[in-house]
Amino acid sequence: MVNIVIFGASGQLGQCLKRVVESEGIESVYFPPESEANILDNIALKNAFDKYKPAYIVNCAAYTAVDKAEDDAEMALKVNKTGVENLSRLCVEYNSTFIHISTDFVFKGDEPTPRTETDATKPVSVYGQTKLDGEQVIEEMLLQYFIIRTGWLYSEYGNNFVKTMLKLGSERNELKIIADQAGTPTYAIDLAACIMQIITSKSTAYGVYHYSNEGITSWYDFAKAIFDISGTQVKTIPVKTSEYVTKAMRPAYSVMDKSKIKQQFGMEIPYWRDSLITCIGRLQQL
Repeated sequence: MVNIVIFGASGQLGQCLKRVVESEGIESVYFPPESEANILDNIALKNAFDKYKPAYIVNCAAYTAVDKAEDDAEMALKVNKTGVENLSRLCVEYNSTFIHISTDFVFKGDEPTPRTETDATKPVSVYGQTKLDGEQVIEEMLLQYFIIRTGWLYSEYGNNFVKTMLKLGSERNELKIIADQAGTPTYAIDLAACIMQIITSKSTAYGVYHYSNEGITSWYDFAKAIFDISGTQVKTIPVKTSEYVTKAMRPAYSVMDKSKIKQQFGMEIPYWRDSLITCIGRLQQL
């Protein structure tokens, strides 16, 4: 039996993976709590690998507070690089394939064309740099790995843009939303299904891949879609990034080319608005 272990199981993507695994009836997938699988705790990690002897691990654990990372660079580096190094070392020892979730923030985002896996990286934030550091650790230490870059994740779980907009939209009469940053909203359930498809394919086409839903939009149009689909009545005002100052810089154009993952795995990727309709429908049923 092939064992699969999910690290960071309590986070948004970890919970989505659990749902996909249950709905598809996939066996021998384990979701240890952080107390048993903290990626900064080498003893706990060693015990987890001894217990499960995983053929695959999926690392959903990450420091993702983009603005906070600017002032907390040491912890962001520990989680996003050192934690990845700890997992990589054990993957070598146990001959496990490492599936790691990375981000569109490894790119500067100043070119108006979708980024491919071979494009030059140039992070403009501490978060982006530490995630790139983690990618480089994996590439240096391992042969058997899949690095999946994604962005604009949302779902029914955890804290994300969709849930924040629904909350604010119910509390306020108007909202100012950034309109000059482009990207693709990604339903974490779709990403979870992608990860499980890669694992169950037993592919050895290791390397870096890009995954998001299909299409391109702005944060403003994303918010408008959330309100339209949910029937939320709130006035939305488009603003420029320069009017909404944050500690960390964001890529202005965060769209990723997904040709590689579609061709390699025969993957059909849903359009972002279709997945958003599904997610909001599920949220309204909660």
